[in-house]
Amino acid sequence: EKIPYMLVVGDREASSGQVSVRLRTNEDLGTMSVEAFLQRATALIASRDNRAL
Repeated sequence: EKIPYMLVVGDREASSGQVSVRLRTNEDLGTMSVEAFLQRATALIASRDNRAL
């Protein structure tokens, strides 16, 4: 599977502890804290069906 997110961290984001988040579809999700992104990603992973290996 391809990774759906691209995180951009420039000087501004690095100094404020934030990341700029974009989807592979070029949709811009805006800037959010690293913690907020991790919560979002964790919730997405938890909601997926566990597939048999």
